[in-house]
Amino acid sequence: MADPFEVRMRFTTQLQNLSASVASSQKAAHYALKYRDMDEDLHSCILEQLEKNSMNNRANMMYFIEQFCELATKENHLPYVRMMQRDILRVVDAVAPADGSGAANVKHVRRVLGGLQTKEILSAETVSEIDAGLKEREAHPAHLDGEVAESRDESGKPKYGTPRSARPNGLRPDKRQIEQRIEEDRERNKRLRESMWTVNGDDDNEEARFWEETSDIGEDDFVAAYEENMERKKMASMI
Repeated sequence: MADPFEVRMRFTTQLQNLSASVASSQKAAHYALKYRDMDEDLHSCILEQLEKNSMNNRANMMYFIEQFCELATKENHLPYVRMMQRDILRVVDAVAPADGSGAANVKHVRRVLGGLQTKEILSAETVSEIDAGLKEREAHPAHLDGEVAESRDESGKPKYGTPRSARPNGLRPDKRQIEQRIEEDRERNKRLRESMWTVNGDDDNEEARFWEETSDIGEDDFVAAYEENMERKKMASMI
């Protein structure tokens, strides 16, 4: 039997090192399901790391939660799913805090909540209630684009910029964190575009859909075809 402390530490490390890649999330999800007999302890790890790590890592963990719940459902280990349903408000509060410090994460929270609703892990009512609260966090005055706050320097002259006190906890991300956030946002957007083009592989249904969406042939179509044919003949005669 695996040492519970070691399992917890390894899972914590995986959560701390989550990236925007699918493989990273799947690795952590499979690890948690491998030690499902410790589900309550590992679930508490997720909540703890959500409240400790950087905002970028919290965004990655939000996407991990979606994949984790989906995988747990497929493997029929529903306790993980039920615990996440129970604590979803705590998760959202950690990823996009009410103080506005996670305003950049609001769009990611919405995407994941939408995915969890589509997968029938969260109800439409729950998602709607959470989304109503997210609107205020997204428009938090301390994080509006282009915000300029006035303050004064030691000489009493006004200077412009966002004062340190206006930022939650007085913290600003360093250059490395900003660059990492930009790169991982690119990866997340890439994954989103890929998911939009995903098809179920049923060629018959796809063919039927295209057939239904195609309009009937009209007189304009014949005229256009005739004109195109004449233009091709004209170009061929010039060669």
